[in-house]
Formats: sequence, C-alpha cells, structure tokens
Amino acid sequence: MAATSNYISGRTKYSGGRPQAMLFSENPGKIENGFHIPEGEEFEDFIILSDHNRKDLQFKSNRIEEKVRTVNGRMRSYHIADKLSISTSWDNLPSRASSSDISIDENSGQTIVGANDLLYTVDSGAGGVDLLNWYENHQGSFWVFLAYDKFTNFSENKYSKMGQYNEVIEMVFDDFQYNVSKRGMGTHDFWNVSLSLEEV
Repeated sequence: MAATSNYISGRTKYSGGRPQAMLFSENPGKIENGFHIPEGEEFEDFIILSDHNRKDLQFKSNRIEEKVRTVNGRMRSYHIADKLSISTSWDNLPSRASSSDISIDENSGQTIVGANDLLYTVDSGAGGVDLLNWYENHQGSFWVFLAYDKFTNFSENKYSKMGQYNEVIEMVFDDFQYNVSKRGMGTHDFWNVSLSLEEV
C-alpha cells in the first residue's frame, strides 16, 4: 500500500475532498502531481490521524531571538528563527480504527470493508492505540503533514489547494497523555488523548 497522490486523495472522507488535518510520517515524503505525499505504507511508515471527535488545532509560534536595549533606549532584536508548536486533543476517540486490520485499495485509497468488518473511527484514521504506538516508537523527530487553509504556502493556484496537505514540518513530541474514558463491550474502548508537538 505505497502512498500515491490517488491513495492520499482516496483516503479523504469529507465533502470537498479535504484530507484529515494531520498525518505523521517517518519521512518528509515527496511531491507528486503537486501533492505532498508521504513515502512508504500506512500504519508502518506513516499514520493518518483521525478527525473523529478531534478538538481544534492550536498553533503557537516561538520566536527565537536576542533582544538588547541600546544606549539610546531603543530595542534591538537579533532574530534567529521562528519555531512552531502544535497541540490538539480528542474526546472519546475509539481505541482502534476498525474491528480488524484495515485494508485499503492501493490505487484508489478507498477503505475496503469486509462483510464482518466494522469501522470505529469515522474516517478510518488512527485510533488511540495507533497514536500511543507512534509516540512510544518515536523518541526522536518525525514529519507532520498539515491540511488547513494556509494558501500562502503555494505560489500557483493557491486558492484551489484546500484538498491537500499544504505544510510539512519536522517535529518532536513535547507531551502525550491519554486516559481510557469508557471501556467498550468487547469491541473497543474510548480514549481521551492529548498531544503537543514542537518543531525541531
């Protein structure tokens, strides 16, 4: 199930063809047909985070600079870089995305649901255990793909890019917390998950 632009487009579940807001990847990916695409296979090399009961994405810019007041009383700033912090959380996120391993069509990106399979996250995105597994296996940096309206990231046709990831940032976990809010009846639990990320 190597990712392609068709694969990523097919994984969207919402009107207008917008992808889920966040994707975690072990690599910065590539640009294919104008789309940012992670390389590798889903649930191995990257995970698409579910928008199921996700709260708002919170962004904070951390300006790294040295400020000095000069002899005439004016402030002088030596700007080094701006680094981004992102945080978000989920309420009652299913602990797993489905009742069995998700099968996804390689070409179209459409989720294949067997006769006895059930999807638990509304968009077949990562469940609570998938998020925890990513956290436990990534002590260092990884890449975060973001899909929100930041049209200034594009130089051409910038007002028609809502249906794709528009920003890829190398980040590390700053914090990860979860609690089991409801234990299910033999199928899955519901988790409350919060995480925060910091740009490297």
